[in-house]
Formats: sequence, C-alpha cells, structure tokens
Amino acid sequence: MIEKIKDFVFGRHPVLEALQSDVFVDKVLLQQGTTGDFEKQIRHLSRAQNVPVQMVPKERLNKIVRGNHQGVIAFTAPVAFQLLEHVLPKLFEESANPLFLVFDGITDVRNFGAIARSAEILGAHAIVMGRNKTPMLNAEAVKTSAGALRQIPVCREKSVPAAITYLQESGVRVLASDLEATDALLQMDLKGPVAFVLGAEGRGISPSIAKMADDRFIIPQFGKTDSFNVSVAAGIMLYETRRQRGM
Repeated sequence: MIEKIKDFVFGRHPVLEALQSDVFVDKVLLQQGTTGDFEKQIRHLSRAQNVPVQMVPKERLNKIVRGNHQGVIAFTAPVAFQLLEHVLPKLFEESANPLFLVFDGITDVRNFGAIARSAEILGAHAIVMGRNKTPMLNAEAVKTSAGALRQIPVCREKSVPAAITYLQESGVRVLASDLEATDALLQMDLKGPVAFVLGAEGRGISPSIAKMADDRFIIPQFGKTDSFNVSVAAGIMLYETRRQRGM
C-alpha cells in the first residue's frame, strides 16, 4: 500500500509503487550519493513519465519527513500531466482554434491556480510549462483554481523553448507582453491560433524566451504601479482573445 502524507510519498518501495501506479507524480527528490539499481529504477520510471528527479542533500529530506524516508521522496499531483504533442494535434483534428498559455518560470501556487481558473473559464485549451522552475501542482493550486485544474490540460514539457518552437512550427503564433513594446494588446490580431507567454513573478519573461516570440505587445497602464500581477494580466489577454473571436 502506498503511504501518502499530505502531498508526497516517501520510502523506496512506496515511491517505486507510486511511479508504477496511477498516482500522478509531480517530482522526485533523491538523496545525493544514491547509486545502484534503485537509483537506476527511479530514473528509468521517472523518465518514462516525464517526472523530474532532483538530487538533494539528506538534510532537505529530513526537513520534509520526520520518519525514515530511505533517501527518497515523491511529491504527488492531484491531476495528470499531458504532452503538448498529444494535445495540439487533437485540437486541429477537432477543428478547434488553439489558445494556449505558456509559463516561463512562474512558481507561485496561488498565481498558478488563479491563472488556471481564468484560462478554463475563458476557453483556453491548455497550460504549457517546463519541468524546472515551476509551481507545485498540489491541492492548494487546485483549490485556488476552483477546480479548473481538473478540467484544463496541463502540459509539462522538458524544455519551454522547445515547446515554443513546436507551437510555432505547428502554426500557433506566440505572443509576449513587454512594457517596452509599441503595439497594445488591442491592436493584436488574436483570431488565429495563439499562445501567450507568461513570465515569472518579479522578473517577467526571460530575455531568451522573449526573443522567440513572434510579436510583443503592451497592456496599457494608467496608474503608477509597476505592472499587473501575472494572473490579472493573463485574464486580460484571454478575455481580449475571446472578445476578438466573438466570445
């Protein structure tokens, strides 16, 4: 039986069982220095499910689990992750007009949930994110999303740049907000397949990702506050897209 404490399981057999069952695993923490058949099993099973494995010192594991963790902890997720290469072709087969959100380093769980809630309500087809520097898809995220995370696909990809390239090669226009841009969001043509890149809280979209965007735009601001919260900005982008598409 899988031993589950809140949002994680620990111990060698329980973690292996989780990776081999229908439990959705978000990531695995493996104690530094772990080698041998067990380490190979963990990496093999994690790779097969696109689950990131992070090597950490024993002290970090001890802070999470008071009992005998046996050098490994697996964080579980309340929903399953999907792959962009499965989601996008299906949308085209159904003659849908793709609308995606791409996360570039967003880590705040509450922002994640709030964005997912707006995305599901406003008809986005999926959220795309990388395996690293991402929020934990846990019960708090699902609660903040008002259950939307159980409805909208979340695609966890090995590389955000690779995911953006795949979208572009598939005919999806990738857009990024930029305070230095000259064109406003209202001036963008959002009627075709679109993916909005959302940057991390504080630093925004990374320069390398921003350069990959097909176009950049600004959401006009009239007050003195630096910028919109990322979840609010996402809602504005999605609403304008639905408005242009006739809701």
